[in-house]
Amino acid sequence: MGAFILLFMDLSFNVTMQPFRALVADMLDDRQKTQGYVVQTFLINLGAVIGAILPLIMTQLGVSDEAEPGSVPEHIAYSYYIGGAILLLTVLVTSFKTREYPPEEFARYNDLKPEPEGPRPGFMTLMRNIPQAMVRLGVTQFFSWAALFLMWTYLKPAITGVVTDHATGEILSAGATQTWVGVLNGTYPIPACIAALFLGRIAARWGNRPVYAACLLLGAAGFAGLCLLHNQYALMIPMVGIGIAWAGILAMPYAILSRAVEPRHMGVYMGIFNFTITIPQIVIGLTGGAIVKYCFASNAVWMLALAGLFMLLAALSVGFVREEAAR
Repeated sequence: MGAFILLFMDLSFNVTMQPFRALVADMLDDRQKTQGYVVQTFLINLGAVIGAILPLIMTQLGVSDEAEPGSVPEHIAYSYYIGGAILLLTVLVTSFKTREYPPEEFARYNDLKPEPEGPRPGFMTLMRNIPQAMVRLGVTQFFSWAALFLMWTYLKPAITGVVTDHATGEILSAGATQTWVGVLNGTYPIPACIAALFLGRIAARWGNRPVYAACLLLGAAGFAGLCLLHNQYALMIPMVGIGIAWAGILAMPYAILSRAVEPRHMGVYMGIFNFTITIPQIVIGLTGGAIVKYCFASNAVWMLALAGLFMLLAALSVGFVREEAAR
């Protein structure tokens, strides 16, 4: 039941987020799109930071962090209630307060030719005519999201029995390691939030592709650091690079794609582009266990090394992406 609820929650996040990706492209012209996605990235990571500290806030307000075996602690439960309420409220505010352009005004704003007479192209027709930039971005997406999923899955087993206490130098217990993994997972949205403030300005000067590739290279360096560093606080340093990569992953491909896709088909193609997020996670989810067992003798630190390799390949693959305008 818990797995089903988690799956349903993840599905709901995708359903609510993807229309907003298309909405940014619909509401902004080409000069503003990069900045629009950067602002969206900033808000995503601001929400991630707030969500990460909600349990701590609850305990500071006097909510119990203890629970009977098989029960969820109250401070975690209340954090989920608040998170769900915030999600519902923000979606409703965006849905009812954002005025989309009427078709005629939308066409003028995007400098579109009149839509041809006759039936609109179907899904399979659009699939056959996917822009080349979207296909190449899909390769980058595959490697970058595979790397992230490897980190989310194998960070704890990779550092368990290895990470040391800063004060004593002793190996952290399994429970303390679990707690510290939570700290690390709550760390990388902070540099992502900060990086998002500057990505738009940097991309305006140097271009989306170089900035995207640089972000991914910093992520690859971050994964290398996770493999090499053992001090609990030193492990926060690689999360800075991973956080910057995370900011780039959430903003840059959409800024590139939104220019390559005909505005009338933006919603459909943004939905198709979501496959490039879910497919690598499914592939790693199905094969990761066998890889770590038979290729790496159950040593999970090599899965983080593999994640670094994937992130490096993602950065290199950006060189094959061409920014193109669809009109």
